[in-house]
Amino acid sequence: MSNNNANSNLIIAQRAVKQLRFEASIRRIKVSQASSELKNFCLQNAAKDPLLMGVPSSDNPFRPPKSCSLF
Repeated sequence: MSNNNANSNLIIAQRAVKQLRFEASIRRIKVSQASSELKNFCLQNAAKDPLLMGVPSSDNPFRPPKSCSLF
């Protein structure tokens, strides 16, 4: 039974090493570079952002419905 337990521990350790090698191989960039790129993206697309520019009332699907009265 201890041989089976040792094999199980070995398999777990091999999986951990495989995962760590995978994570170590991922290309990373500096936070300063990522934040600079994100800032530039936001500035370039700010004019298209409806949360910043607003939505014209004619295009707004959430505007209050106009009242309708029949005479």
